[in-house]
Amino acid sequence: MQRSSLPVAVALAASAALLLTACGGDANDKIAGAGSGASESPSPSGSASGPADRPEIRFPDGVENKFENWQTGDPTEDAVLADVAQTVNAVDDAILRGDSDSAAVAYYRQGNALVSAQKWIQAWLDEDLSFTGQTRYFNPDIKVADKDTAAVVYCADESKAYNKDRKTGKVDKSPPDESPYVTYSTQLRKNGKGVWQTTNMASKRGDKTCAS
Repeated sequence: MQRSSLPVAVALAASAALLLTACGGDANDKIAGAGSGASESPSPSGSASGPADRPEIRFPDGVENKFENWQTGDPTEDAVLADVAQTVNAVDDAILRGDSDSAAVAYYRQGNALVSAQKWIQAWLDEDLSFTGQTRYFNPDIKVADKDTAAVVYCADESKAYNKDRKTGKVDKSPPDESPYVTYSTQLRKNGKGVWQTTNMASKRGDKTCAS
């Protein structure tokens, strides 16, 4: 089972709640919390550049985010992509620690994206679920509109990530009912501290672009 596949009832409830926050955004089909398992490296290249007060994010053994081709060589684009990775890791950290009010999530997200992430994290907690394994992020397509706004579309492969019972620690490796591939569409704005915060996020599972 992909680590983002919650039981049907709670998944539907979470999706309905997240859809309410999507109004006004360029979402594909629903707003969703970012991705999957996280590694001990908080970004593809270690620590993101910028403010020294960035939250430190470290995760347990057996949980990993793998960001492939996550740098373009352009300083601005690389800064945006580093913060996209950080927002993924921040949400994962909150799920793993059981903290729907995570300060790290609020550091990297604002607006609709923050609301959706908090609802997504809480849905995991309500079901006493966590996750383990590796999630691969790849094919980032970045567009920097101006000095303060950008958009990134990227893929995720959750085929090696699994749900884990928070109480018993049992890992569910049963075959998935859905495609493990997810396309994420994000909008970002740079704040006064130089952090590229995600302000809107939409996801689409089973996109053939990511599965190819």
